[in-house]
Amino acid sequence: MRALVAVAGSIAQRPGVGGHAWVFLQYLLGFRRLGYDVLFVDRVEAGAADVRWVEDTMRRYGLGEDFAVLGSDGGGLRREEVLERLRRAVLLIDVMGFLDDEELFAAAPRRLFLDIDPGFPQLWQELGLHRSFGRHDAYATVGLRVGKEGSRVPTCGVEWIATPPPVVLEEWAGAGAGGASYTTVASWRGPFGPIEFEGERFGLRVHQMRRFAELPALTGLPLEVALEIDPADGADADLLRAGGWRVVAPSQVAASADDYRRYVENSRGEVEVAKDIYVRSRGGWVSDRVPCYLAAGRPVLAQATGFELEVETGAGLVAFATPGEAAAALEAIEAEYERHAAAARELARERFGSDRVLAALLEAAA
Repeated sequence: MRALVAVAGSIAQRPGVGGHAWVFLQYLLGFRRLGYDVLFVDRVEAGAADVRWVEDTMRRYGLGEDFAVLGSDGGGLRREEVLERLRRAVLLIDVMGFLDDEELFAAAPRRLFLDIDPGFPQLWQELGLHRSFGRHDAYATVGLRVGKEGSRVPTCGVEWIATPPPVVLEEWAGAGAGGASYTTVASWRGPFGPIEFEGERFGLRVHQMRRFAELPALTGLPLEVALEIDPADGADADLLRAGGWRVVAPSQVAASADDYRRYVENSRGEVEVAKDIYVRSRGGWVSDRVPCYLAAGRPVLAQATGFELEVETGAGLVAFATPGEAAAALEAIEAEYERHAAAARELARERFGSDRVLAALLEAAA
């Protein structure tokens, strides 16, 4: 019987969001590549459509016998089967403290809290708003600077393992130069609200992206954002369009995991504006989108969050802080596009490849 790694998190809560599904698929497919059995544990409160979304996603990637959706409308493995698998797991990766079922949580011999939104859970816990970690055996974050000089993300008394988001390289073998547009996939506000901490407001993507509304006009290049935005924020969508952004609905271009991958691979590169909390906290957040674009050979221009102190930038991956810097960086990428595209793929292999990232995570969490 092979060793098993379990991942607990939610695809069901965001049906039809292909990029979110890839957050978990990278870990599941990546550990399977390393020779482990895998288990994905999700839950649903109501709605068979959400369960079908999880089932379709898992089966599409050969994980149809390796998942469970807990709840009255659940699907996949039965609870008894989940318990049996968790008992033999070498590690349970609890994404953002998702698994609140005490029996299942206790069944795993070793449990890792994985933070994919650095700043949010730490500030919530520091302010007494929500406690999502503190009972795990180890703690990891995609905030590559958390706990280091210059980071404003509280450590909350725990030692954080810095782990970049992984990418399964064989799943992202982009070919050619891609499309004409630089793209990104984003939510305008997302599920979490701004946080007041030590007299400062740590905001959302909306509070940064307004600063870059005129970036397309500065560059003369086609820039597109697949943006999840509420109709109530229509004035902001108009602001982006007036600045030259092409705004499309994620449901049109990235509704499934396959759609999301095609969207990335058919792009010329990514221009990524981060959430305000990531920029202000300097915790070194790295988006799960970045490795996907890089692995597809698509250069990435990403707003600085501190990650640029930990990951090589300048070729394939370029950081920026201001609209002027972003425009100049795009001009430089276009001037040597083939070099940046090749460097992107190499950087994905060296720093984000799932074989390397996940083996290191297992060792650090042991």
